[in-house]
Amino acid sequence: MLHNKVPSRFSGVLLVMGILLIAANLRAPFTGIAPVLEQIIGHFGLSGSQAGFLTTLPLIAFAVISPMAAIFARKQGLEHALFTALILILLGIVARFINSSTMLFVGTAIIGIGIAIANVLLPSLIKRDFATKVALMTSAYVLTMGVVSGGFSTLVFPLSQLNGLGWQFALGSAAIISVASLIVWTAQLGKHTKPTYSAHQSAPSKSVWRYLLAWQISLLLGLNSFLNYIIITWLPSILTDTGHSAVEAGAYHGAFQIATALPGLVLIPLLAKLKDQSALSFILALLSAASALGLLYIPHFAFVWTLMLGFCSGACFILGLSFISLRTDDPHQAASLSGMSQSVGYLLAAVGPMLAGQLHTATGSWEVPLWLCAIAGVLCALCGLAGGKNTTLHKSVGE
Repeated sequence: MLHNKVPSRFSGVLLVMGILLIAANLRAPFTGIAPVLEQIIGHFGLSGSQAGFLTTLPLIAFAVISPMAAIFARKQGLEHALFTALILILLGIVARFINSSTMLFVGTAIIGIGIAIANVLLPSLIKRDFATKVALMTSAYVLTMGVVSGGFSTLVFPLSQLNGLGWQFALGSAAIISVASLIVWTAQLGKHTKPTYSAHQSAPSKSVWRYLLAWQISLLLGLNSFLNYIIITWLPSILTDTGHSAVEAGAYHGAFQIATALPGLVLIPLLAKLKDQSALSFILALLSAASALGLLYIPHFAFVWTLMLGFCSGACFILGLSFISLRTDDPHQAASLSGMSQSVGYLLAAVGPMLAGQLHTATGSWEVPLWLCAIAGVLCALCGLAGGKNTTLHKSVGE
């Protein structure tokens, strides 16, 4: 009995370590670009829209690859599919070492494909192996994702200055996390578990695309992502233009990402007690809008606005995800709404950084892009006010 318990406990620890290490790869390799974006622009002579496209590429990959990830996992098994995702992320990081603007974009796209696969499959793995601790494990991996990406953003600029090693070395250092993840995850490769069929099949009597409430939830997530990815891409540039040093800008960028992960610690237990989340969603999204304008008009308090933006956008993201379960009538409908919200969300998120970059190039100022963020925040608040009501898709039709 003792001999059975020890391996079982050890394998459980390895599984948790593997999940958290995979989570550590899901943001840092592409959000870490922002603090050294000015260096990359200067090195390759990129335009504002081309620079924005670097952050947009992974988001396009999310939109295109996400629906295929479940099919891939059904053929290869969850464990092998996640291992493949890690290999792709590592290959993308290595590709960016090559001194070529083409390879920079190709490597970033490959990273996006790997992250897209892991993004879709990791929650499925948690639901399967930690059915009674989904909230705890979800909080842990969202927190890990935010802390690692935030820490990497803080360090990437100083690393680029270390002994003149440059931005390629700084971004390439993310490979350490990917290699460690691959080593730990090899313990799971003896398994070949496929996702349950029902989790990915949906045949509701009425398409979720025809419900107003479904659109409100999808736009809540989409508009929040639109704002969030503009800030992730351009925050260091916004801060340096208002007088902050590059080191400060990188540190604030890191703080922003850590702040996006913190709401999980507060909201997940709170959501179990709140039946109606309208007021909460409305207030958090409005605070995001106010913080974007704070960066523009009161830049001396940039650190406060950065933390508030991160916390509020992270909270809106968690609320939007929870609405997918809370506002649907059955698992099939939830799967359909999840697909719809990801499609709408990633499309809006992909447009944001490029549009902000083009507007900045055209106007020579961050005023219009930040006002765009504020407008997105207000519209997000209105969608949250509707999406947060205690109802479901079928019930909402008669209301």
